[in-house]
Amino acid sequence: MSGTLYFVPTPIGNLEDITFRAIRVLKEVSYILCEDTRTSGVLFKHFDISRPLRSYHLYNEHYETEKIIQDLKQGKDIALVSDAGTPAISDPGFLLSKACAEHNIETVCLPGATAFVPALVVSGIPCNEFYFVGFLPPKKGRQAKLKALAEEKKTLVLYESPHKIVSTLEEIKVYFGEETQVSLSREISKKFEETKRGNINELILFSRSKALKGEMVLIIRNQ
Repeated sequence: MSGTLYFVPTPIGNLEDITFRAIRVLKEVSYILCEDTRTSGVLFKHFDISRPLRSYHLYNEHYETEKIIQDLKQGKDIALVSDAGTPAISDPGFLLSKACAEHNIETVCLPGATAFVPALVVSGIPCNEFYFVGFLPPKKGRQAKLKALAEEKKTLVLYESPHKIVSTLEEIKVYFGEETQVSLSREISKKFEETKRGNINELILFSRSKALKGEMVLIIRNQ
């Protein structure tokens, strides 16, 4: 019988956010696929997880996927983790999930940490319907994507890096308008967790006023 591929969420900040089940699975699988073995190694050392580690990231997933499928077919249980959060959510994992589906290999995604969920909940912006965007295209197709999103009536969820946050907010102002309501959350589940809410001009001023660190989650009210 084929093995099982486990998608295992890891903490996005506080190490206590990992589940008992996640720790058990990580200790039982044949090996663990990591976006960065050094980053994951710190977490695994903390929880005394000593399984073999293999790199699986954006730059090797196309040629590593077939090897992993063969291991799964041979009955090995394998876990996939990203540096933080749930694998395949703006992180490597989709290609492997797709390949498992094509080969009828069992996949299990454990519930756990995902950055956009707490950001959405505390935003004060309607979250009964939302559109998860993830990261905007860096260059090609960026303007077209923003124009299309400006027509979307659901709450929008975006990820952004600290060095691009000001320019992205300025672009949102251009395409969405000055009255657009935005919530910015950063350092989620960490010591300096912070959420700032307001209109787009207020968020631009806030982002310019201090050197923000950590990946950002933007929640945009587009109704």
